[in-house]
Amino acid sequence: MRRAISLAQPATLKPIVLAQLFGLVALLFLALPVKAANRADVERFLQITGFDVAVESIAQDAEDAPEMLGLEAGAFGATWSLLADEIFDVEGMMTQAVDILEQTLDQELLDHAVGFYDSALGQRLVKSENLSVLDDGALKQIAGQQIIAEMVETGDPKIEYFQRMNVAIDPEGVGLRAMQQIQVRFLVAASRAGVIEEDLDEEMLWSQLDANRAETLRSVHAAGLAGAAYTYQGFSADEILAYTEALEHPKMQTVYELMNAVHYQIMGDRFDEISKHLDSLQPSEEL
Repeated sequence: MRRAISLAQPATLKPIVLAQLFGLVALLFLALPVKAANRADVERFLQITGFDVAVESIAQDAEDAPEMLGLEAGAFGATWSLLADEIFDVEGMMTQAVDILEQTLDQELLDHAVGFYDSALGQRLVKSENLSVLDDGALKQIAGQQIIAEMVETGDPKIEYFQRMNVAIDPEGVGLRAMQQIQVRFLVAASRAGVIEEDLDEEMLWSQLDANRAETLRSVHAAGLAGAAYTYQGFSADEILAYTEALEHPKMQTVYELMNAVHYQIMGDRFDEISKHLDSLQPSEEL
């Protein structure tokens, strides 16, 4: 069944993948670290921080891509699944992540991040974040909103900490723009390929996004709080405060900036690649 096209907002993700800056990787290559981390350390770093799960989750975005076009998830049938599995190959995406981080991640920054995430608290946080990624997004939001409502009634200080966390991991608010850039390029490609009926162009889409920016930011903020409340419901206020302060450290912010630039570089590359095949795909249902 056909639905109206909408520019989706970023999903509520764990902090490790929120501070996004699409295209930053190209700039980082121009200023390589004084002491780059070795490949083995980078691979261990991905596992300890949970960034490996964040990279794997990119494949989930491919499954939902038809909905971005206003189509049902299975509109292209098995053809889409086969193409998405090929392009969003988890092993290939992991290799790309390691390749980039090996050249751009400073050993000192790596050691700083690992120092926190390899602690008892850090590993508990990563476990909760990884499990949260696998949960249904809509149900997670409903449960998170209920938790937030209860926290407001009791004056739980964790709400303030969640707000600080969101600022710490994306102080410039570039995450929303990063996701929108990928969406706009994908929608325009689909329009040119004739997959969707609407005649779309980048200028029109960006105008629509800018007009709704204030409302979108409010929605993203609310979704972020609900997602955090759900993900970290098993942690005390003191533990969340400790996490918040760790995220606010300048070195950790630099690590997040880099990791999430890599995350969205990989996602953008894969969506650009799948866009090249859209003209060979036609929805299996009547539009």
